[in-house]
Amino acid sequence: MTHATATSIGFIAVLLWALLALFTAGSAPVPPFLLNALTFAIGGAVGIVWLLMRGRVSVLRSIPWTVYTFGTAGLFGYHALYYSALRLAPPAEAGLIAYLWPLFIVLFSGLLPGERLRAGHILGALVSFAGAALIVLRNGFSFEASATPGLILAGFCALTWSSYSVLSRRLGTTPTEAVAVFCVFTALLSVPAHLAFETTVWPNTGFGWVSVVALGLGPVGLAFYVWDIGVKRGDIQLLGVASYAAPLLSTVVLIVAGFAQASWQLVAAAVLITVGAGIAALASRRA
Repeated sequence: MTHATATSIGFIAVLLWALLALFTAGSAPVPPFLLNALTFAIGGAVGIVWLLMRGRVSVLRSIPWTVYTFGTAGLFGYHALYYSALRLAPPAEAGLIAYLWPLFIVLFSGLLPGERLRAGHILGALVSFAGAALIVLRNGFSFEASATPGLILAGFCALTWSSYSVLSRRLGTTPTEAVAVFCVFTALLSVPAHLAFETTVWPNTGFGWVSVVALGLGPVGLAFYVWDIGVKRGDIQLLGVASYAAPLLSTVVLIVAGFAQASWQLVAAAVLITVGAGIAALASRRA
């Protein structure tokens, strides 16, 4: 597989993740850990079927347990935070803050061997955080206190996924088939967490069930496999640039579907986050 082909495959994940907020909102009132269990079970099943069809199940035995632990922690932690954030805060605002992860990928990749942090990275970070602040303080300094926990979780969500993506670059020799195990373990971990902390609530509409299945097949299924290929074998900084389109696409999808209302604050925040991330990406390219 060529460098350009791997990068193009990674782009598919960005398009799928633009639908993550919509289907997560549509899956309400399913609690976060139950949603994790359902969607990752589907995503893991997709990977197992792929392994069986290619006759590659044997490669899983050569992967160290530390890699499985790392991958499971990244997927489980990110989605538990993401689903919780969208339950505790408006999906558009929480989704935009969570989508600071492309910026963090650029910043963190500058700390990898052969890379360095430049002034453009810092400027991009400031511009994007200004966008996040515009969301949080959209009603002035007296923003809705009830949404604060969700917005904080969205921030941790961004840090978790960016760290997972950059560190995955250091595991370039690990086959992508391992992602299937990450998904299965994440689903299994979510079951006891659900039983311990949540009340079981299933989707109460047809669209709710469709959203759960769609999450498992796309944003919580295929997306992780193609993203793994992209960040390991492709141009991680070009993928970062492409990822900055996800907040805008996600917000547009939410507005069209009726889960959010268009406002100048929302549009301005999306533009600031995207512009800031683009500045940081340009600095990385020049470095």
